[in-house]
Amino acid sequence: MSVTAALVKELREKSGAGMMDCKKALAETGGDMEAAVDWLRTKGLATAAKKSGRVASEGLVALCVDGTKGAVIELNAETDFVARNTEFQEFASTLATLALDADDLDALAAADYPETGRNVADELTNKIATIGENMSLRRMATMSVGSGTVVPYMHNSTAPGLGRIGVLVALESTAGADALEGLGKQIAMHIAATSPASLSVEDLDPEAVQRERDVLIEQAKASGKPQEIAEKMVQGRMKKYYQEVVLLEQTSVIDGETRIADVVANAGKDAGAEIALTGFVRFNLGEGIEKEETDFAAEVAAQLS
Repeated sequence: MSVTAALVKELREKSGAGMMDCKKALAETGGDMEAAVDWLRTKGLATAAKKSGRVASEGLVALCVDGTKGAVIELNAETDFVARNTEFQEFASTLATLALDADDLDALAAADYPETGRNVADELTNKIATIGENMSLRRMATMSVGSGTVVPYMHNSTAPGLGRIGVLVALESTAGADALEGLGKQIAMHIAATSPASLSVEDLDPEAVQRERDVLIEQAKASGKPQEIAEKMVQGRMKKYYQEVVLLEQTSVIDGETRIADVVANAGKDAGAEIALTGFVRFNLGEGIEKEETDFAAEVAAQLS
């Protein structure tokens, strides 16, 4: 019986194993689906399917920078223990390197994984089987500049380029590398601490801005102030809102008094060349993932009953 793409796809969905492993299993069993699943199980390759329902909110953020381009990925696993696993760390670092040349997460998943004959998606499945935890390649981002540099920063790194909070800062300039690296690290440390919502006021989500404005308008009305004063109150509070969530409007946590836009401008003056902060990315491991709350006593009781 010929091994068709449809059969391989069906076996992948049933087993959670990689494409090439599924193709080999079907070839070994003459296309018998159940026998192929058993074949994969005997090889330890079908275990990924059993783990796929478990919450993966730990793991690592990984950074990689090559000159004027940088990439960051988030690779999740079930426990923080796996983040200290050398095999897992090497996998995360390699993914960040591969991400430099990937347009998006789908392209990264389809990229060839070095020295394996598998793509990234299939290598991920293989790692789930060998390391023994559910994992997911959750997200990636890249940044680049025409001239200047992309500066990486990892807060509380587990290993070089690996940790829980990773930041990339893009600086366009003809200034020297030392000046840009120093400024970039300073801004990246600030971003790690404050988690700004956008680079500039114009980049803010319009819906978020409108929601904030609506709340402030209602607060102003409730104060009983005259219309003219109420409008000024809203304007003042919106300015404060921008100072809280917009990177260029925030006050630097380094000196506690200088606006980030002015930090960049002052650095340009000192370097003798204009510097433009054109973008940033901040990945905080597990943000937005609902962690599973486990009642261990109930689990033990259920197993003993």
